[in-house]
Amino acid sequence: MIDTVREIETAEGISLRLRAAGALPRAQAWVLDLLLRGVFFIVAMIPLSIFGVAGNGLAMLLLFALMWAYAVICEVWMDGQTPGKRALGLRVVHADGTPVTWLPSVVRNLLRAVDILPGVYGVGLVSTLVDPHARRLGDIVAGTMVIHARELPAGQQVPAMPALPLPLVLSADEQAALVDYAERAGQLTVQRQEELANLLTPLTGLRDTAAIRQLVAYVNWLLGRA
Repeated sequence: MIDTVREIETAEGISLRLRAAGALPRAQAWVLDLLLRGVFFIVAMIPLSIFGVAGNGLAMLLLFALMWAYAVICEVWMDGQTPGKRALGLRVVHADGTPVTWLPSVVRNLLRAVDILPGVYGVGLVSTLVDPHARRLGDIVAGTMVIHARELPAGQQVPAMPALPLPLVLSADEQAALVDYAERAGQLTVQRQEELANLLTPLTGLRDTAAIRQLVAYVNWLLGRA
């Protein structure tokens, strides 16, 4: 149940730290999602009940969607978060820290049928206690993990855009400085972003907004993004 830190080094030498969420916050998020789905289903049953047998059929379809599609759709469309996970500050990501995609999300959620055995997530609980990164069986098979979203690893706040390889070799400290700049740029005024980017004109060959975009493209390459 104790949160653990997973350190990942990209091929370009950038170190990413993922703080895995333990069983307790994940269970709390699951309960919140369960309550939310329950309330939504009860409210939806009010208008559906007037349609008799047809309404019952629609209710069963809705229940199926809430049980199996809810988590997948939320995780993929809401950047790895269901409403419950968002409330607890959790996020599902690939094991390398990249955003979760459709197939891994489907796999991890289908395997809840195994993790929940023999009841109250017995298999899942044992798995999170045994796995060094607190993953349940579904996460291990899908290659995903649940992390604390409020403490994103370095580079996760860098805007995604087409990557460009660096024109010259930089030291590890220089690479880290570039990542830090791209990650914090959104917190700065445009004028301050341009001022800092212009200091690196010898690297980019550009100035102002074009220089900012070039530096972010370099950082996406350092982070191993396509």
